[in-house]
Amino acid sequence: MSDGAQQVTIERLGHRGDGIAPGPVFVPGVLPGEVVEGDVTGDTISAPRIVTPSADRVSPPCRHAKSCGGCQLQHASDGFVTGWKEEVVRRALEAQGLSAPLRPTFTSPTQSRRRASFSARRTKKGALVGFHQKASEVIVAVPGCQLVTPALAGALPLIERLAVVGASRKGELSVLVTESLSGLDIVVTGGKPIDDALRSELATIAQADGLARLAWDDDVLTFLPPHQRFGAALVVPPPGAFLQATESGQAALLAAVQEALDGASYIADLFAGCGTFALPLAEKARVHAVEGDKAMTLALDLGWRQAQGLRHVTHAVRDLFRNPLLPDELVRFEGVVIDPPRAGAEAQVAELARARVPRIAHVSCNPVSFARDCVRLQAAGYRLDWVQVVDQFRWSTHVELVASLQLEK
Repeated sequence: MSDGAQQVTIERLGHRGDGIAPGPVFVPGVLPGEVVEGDVTGDTISAPRIVTPSADRVSPPCRHAKSCGGCQLQHASDGFVTGWKEEVVRRALEAQGLSAPLRPTFTSPTQSRRRASFSARRTKKGALVGFHQKASEVIVAVPGCQLVTPALAGALPLIERLAVVGASRKGELSVLVTESLSGLDIVVTGGKPIDDALRSELATIAQADGLARLAWDDDVLTFLPPHQRFGAALVVPPPGAFLQATESGQAALLAAVQEALDGASYIADLFAGCGTFALPLAEKARVHAVEGDKAMTLALDLGWRQAQGLRHVTHAVRDLFRNPLLPDELVRFEGVVIDPPRAGAEAQVAELARARVPRIAHVSCNPVSFARDCVRLQAAGYRLDWVQVVDQFRWSTHVELVASLQLEK
């Protein structure tokens, strides 16, 4: 129910990128300091008119920005987005009584996302492929997307063909597309149950488009190993396995981790995935990689065994949430890199604090859980030397960071 037109001044952005005015009133697509007006429905102005624009307002670089939900901040200057993300990190640290020097933010360039999840539906005339509209289940077609690599953008017609042969008329496909060194690596969920006829059609489409691998739920068609490069090693991740969103972002995170652990001759990589950090670190140090997913751990190990010139890498499959490494297991390491999911690693950080490993490189995709875990390390005698924001998710509200912690003597 509409409460009528109002004029409001935006005070700040919320964690989802919406503007917040006194009330509070939530307004999408605006910036702090802007005066806007529009009909208020509940606590939201869903279609605001900008009365007084911010100096940081820019024309969105993508023609789909107003309708597509893939990006939240294309109407803001690059400088504003960088400053806002840095402020998100500062506020998270301050909430825990922490402070640290923030290094200059690294931002991945446009058209560099090598991994994206598209939605697809069959239609009467074919198929519709793209991202969801803001706050909606409606799919917006995104030809010319400025976020993903040209290879991913070029995959949209292929995804349409997959939807035509494999989607039900009522269901929606989720299509995760990853660029590999050997071609596109695609994982499809939500489609028809696979049978011989569908498998044959999928194989024909995949081969015609030069796919490296196509996974249809649990049925996997591999034509070329979809290699990813981690330092000197080539790794074939299992279908759908975690991978850093951009190649340049991965390189920035790795460089920061290497700097934080420089000189450590024996390193533990916790939440190691397929070896993003473990394998490059093994060029100079022995590494013990711990990961909860067996398939990713095996991929890491095979990548290490086939690479040349790496130090010894051991591995373990272990749920670090329920069964963290204990101090007597950690004391042998000179450094630890930890890269947990958004929830953080409360249990493992508690054991790290007790073990007092000399150096920790902490990678995080959630400043709030990072600060919570970090304050526990500080209480145990660690100094937070620096924090760097690495923005792989350009124009989004997502914030990633890497930090260096040293045990004070």
